[in-house]
Amino acid sequence: PSIIKDIGRVIRMLADRGDMAIVLCEQYYDFAQELADDYLVMERGEVIARGLGKNMEANGVRQLVAI
Repeated sequence: PSIIKDIGRVIRMLADRGDMAIVLCEQYYDFAQELADDYLVMERGEVIARGLGKNMEANGVRQLVAI
């Protein structure tokens, strides 16, 4: 939906300002991957993966978060 794209644009605009941290907890992988500078994946309260957003696909993050 268009509102999702609008939200993404606003998040990116705020992040690009560089004066705040944004923590995004998102269920849609593609949306999160598009916006992520860094990522962290948790399972049962433990960190199981972390890295740069640009490396999410190469690091198999999609498989880690798939249901």
